Amino acid sequence: MRLVLNSLHDEVAAKLRERIFSGALPPGGYVDEPALCEEWKISRTPLREALKVLTAEGLLRHEPRRGCFVTEITERDLDEIFPVIALLEGRCAFEAASNASHADLAALEVLHERLTRHAKAGQIAAYYEANFAIHEAIIRLADNRWLAQAIADLRKILKLARLQQLHAPGRLEQSLSEHLAVFAALKARDAEGAEAAMRTHLTRQRTALRELARQRSTKVLA
Repeated sequence: MRLVLNSLHDEVAAKLRERIFSGALPPGGYVDEPALCEEWKISRTPLREALKVLTAEGLLRHEPRRGCFVTEITERDLDEIFPVIALLEGRCAFEAASNASHADLAALEVLHERLTRHAKAGQIAAYYEANFAIHEAIIRLADNRWLAQAIADLRKILKLARLQQLHAPGRLEQSLSEHLAVFAALKARDAEGAEAAMRTHLTRQRTALRELARQRSTKVLA
């Protein structure tokens, strides 16, 4: 019975995450427990267990006597998160430089060729997919479960911000250049160079997002 309950609340947690990341439950949005129980034909118990999980992950905030709300990510949050994830992914690149086999590097070569094609064609959605695959591959090559878990947790929070940094002017080309610099260091087995290049890549993402926010603010005031 306990295993069934655990499985159900995991399933409910996954459904809630999907709604949050898709925007169906927007930042600041109220989680209507009775409505969800009715829609999903479940009792309050698995839903509340799922809410505890997502609250612990930082995706929801709980307010006493009011319920749960989707976390809203501020500019300050982004300023604090990006340096941390840059350090973590930088360390992954450092470890990957030592761990990657010739076959691993060949697979990364294919991914970077795909990334380059998408960048030259201006295909931002496809570029995002290839970009994500490259980051995931480097994290796997680091072979450090603690790094992987910490990065996964921060990525969940960043997804709440629905970031679109590649829409900043010139950012697509800059991002490609940064990725190629990381890959060049990996091929050279230059662990410190790979770490520095990855940290630069993540730091510049934040710079691009800040510039986009500034542009939007200027348009609103105009």
